[in-house]
Amino acid sequence: MAWPRASRDHETFCISCHTAVPYALSRSALRKSLGEQTPSANEHALLDNVTKRVRLWKEVAPFYTDADRGQYKTVESRGTESVLNALILAANDAQNGHLSNDTRTAFNNMWAEQQTAGSNRGGWLWLRFNNEPWEADDSGFYGAALAAIATGIAPGNYRATPEIQTRLTLLREYLARESAVQTTVNRINLLWASSKLPGLLDEDQRKSIINETLNTQRPDGGWSLTSLIAGWKRADETPQEMTSDGYATGFIAFVLQQSGMPRENPQLKRALAWLATNQSKTDGSWPSSSLNKTVQHHQTPQTAQFMSDAATAYAVLALTEADRR
Repeated sequence: MAWPRASRDHETFCISCHTAVPYALSRSALRKSLGEQTPSANEHALLDNVTKRVRLWKEVAPFYTDADRGQYKTVESRGTESVLNALILAANDAQNGHLSNDTRTAFNNMWAEQQTAGSNRGGWLWLRFNNEPWEADDSGFYGAALAAIATGIAPGNYRATPEIQTRLTLLREYLARESAVQTTVNRINLLWASSKLPGLLDEDQRKSIINETLNTQRPDGGWSLTSLIAGWKRADETPQEMTSDGYATGFIAFVLQQSGMPRENPQLKRALAWLATNQSKTDGSWPSSSLNKTVQHHQTPQTAQFMSDAATAYAVLALTEADRR
């Protein structure tokens, strides 16, 4: 929020898939353990920022524009932000059981950005910066999965709202049509979405994704993100890390629980044990490395932390979910 590179117009900041979104989804999970009764100051600041941009949707500039970052970045920014705003506000509303007017507006913005024709019909134009797993050519599938999750978790049975049924059908068709050609990590995103929005997967498809995921678990109980996006090359031409990492392990352990896997499952237990023993004793984070470049080749010390930001959030979600069971 205070990082100058994230600053945007109207005294707002951009919402990132690697830091802000995982934080928004995970920070509330720590509230009980910390004895908190209300959202923290940082949570309030993030929610206020999203709400402000939703209310000023037609006035605020997109996160990136064609003029400063190249062709299509204006429309990609709008599509991406519309989904992230709806997800963050819906996740907050889900905690109190009431869909706010601002969240409804965020959903209206999201559906207005959904593509209704062409090869991307049913999905959203998504930011592409050649960075896996959130800003690559296949990341639009990830974005569509987040849109499904947002719709599914929104309180008040929002997913049954008559006026969104045509849009929801387009989304279901997109996810079904594109799922077969996705990387493993994107199919895990679809598994997560199916736990929130019924009907995205049948039982055989659900079991197939779970088996595919479990088959990539490493002997130490963790997962390596590299193995979930086979063949991806780093921009700095350095070798990919093949060891277990906090992002892949935390994310998968969380999604498997969301999909109904019991806490007693041996492979899930091993994953949770890996998370319990691999937290940094220095700063509290979980380790993870970028698929795109090494720490030495990142632009700033902050960008080198992005994967650990996401890893820490999903590790928190996985471990707190296990504690509730």
